Amino acid sequence: MVSLRLQKRLAASVLKCGERKIWLDPNEINEISLANSRRNVAKLHRDGLIIKKPAVVHSRARVTLRNEAKRKGRHTGIGKRRGTANARLPFKVLWMRRIRVLRRLLKKMRDAKKIDKHIYHSLYMLAKGNQFKNKRVLLETIHDMKAEKVKEKALAEQASARKSRAKHRVDRRAAKEAKKQEDAAVAVES
Repeated sequence: MVSLRLQKRLAASVLKCGERKIWLDPNEINEISLANSRRNVAKLHRDGLIIKKPAVVHSRARVTLRNEAKRKGRHTGIGKRRGTANARLPFKVLWMRRIRVLRRLLKKMRDAKKIDKHIYHSLYMLAKGNQFKNKRVLLETIHDMKAEKVKEKALAEQASARKSRAKHRVDRRAAKEAKKQEDAAVAVES
């Protein structure tokens, strides 16, 4: 059998691919063996005696299916895990997400005048100290603090009203006493 190594090498060069992708027609071996230049090989390619094989299919269908299943939470049990929990989703990333959510909420409420700067600052520092595990807990705390503040204000108003009433009563009594003494003094003089 005639060796076609030269023709295969030239064909790979002409067709810009590897030698494993070259197909030489087994029925036309004699004609192919006469081609000893790139030009002759190119002519044989045009005639269909030398063909560049198509790329081998490497399907990703199974990978796609598996990834879809993983998105639903399959194939992710204890036995499939190689890294630590911290390596798979760092605690720091979770902290950053949570603290950004809490700080964003606090800033929004302060800008909307729903909380004053004193409440804002105290809650900001509490959030920094890991007091709120999520947004819901922080909102509950805000509502409690606001209710407490309203209650204190109402009590202060009541106390001041009570004080003013007492003062008024004392003043009235003092005026009454003074008038009584005045009347007594006038009665003594006459």
